[in-house]
Amino acid sequence: MLDTECLTQYNIHIYMRKIKIIPGEYYHVFNRGNNKQKIFLDKRDYIRFLFLTLYFQSPTIFYNIGRQVSYFIKNNVFNVSIDNDIEIIKKRYIELVSFILMPNHFHLILLEKEEDGISRYMQRVLDAYTKYFNTKYEKSGHLFQGPFKFVHVKDNDQLLYLSTYIHRNIKELKNWRNTEHLYTWSSYQDYIKKNRWKNLLSHQIITEQFSNKDDYKNFTDSSPAKSDIDDLLID
Repeated sequence: MLDTECLTQYNIHIYMRKIKIIPGEYYHVFNRGNNKQKIFLDKRDYIRFLFLTLYFQSPTIFYNIGRQVSYFIKNNVFNVSIDNDIEIIKKRYIELVSFILMPNHFHLILLEKEEDGISRYMQRVLDAYTKYFNTKYEKSGHLFQGPFKFVHVKDNDQLLYLSTYIHRNIKELKNWRNTEHLYTWSSYQDYIKKNRWKNLLSHQIITEQFSNKDDYKNFTDSSPAKSDIDDLLID
């Protein structure tokens, strides 16, 4: 369990934005809607953000993302070529380790691959999604509550703990309790079943520490993470 010192570190890293993100280190990145508003209002919104989260890991440019969203609705996968996947993996400036998209917030674990990688990645994702959201719903102004927040993952214990926190986040939604592994907008099923995103989701740093998928599931199910750090992260 995260101790008091770890929780204090969360406060320090969240509010001292001048702390430098260092290549080769892992970070917990998160944000929520401005004034706690919902940032996902329908299925297409979730799919859009999911696409951005997966495919904006490198400078690769995608046109007509709406077509990818429509394809996902029909086939539950994106229609992106293997060549595009290879290009993204070769040029990416971050690695995506885990994620969850909730109605009014999101959480990611990211590895900084090169200097300013996370900052560039998050700017692309949030700017693209805000533009889409405001256009679709005829809104203006800020969708998110300021710049993204981040916490440096200082050791392996914290990395494991945070992965369970993220994957247990869905327990906030009563309709999903005890069925977290079925939630499309989380990487949990990619950890305990088949990885839907292959090398675009780099979860090996966590999953390879467990003898099998059931061991990770049991570790997550028994974790107290959800209750320990919620208030610090999204207040």
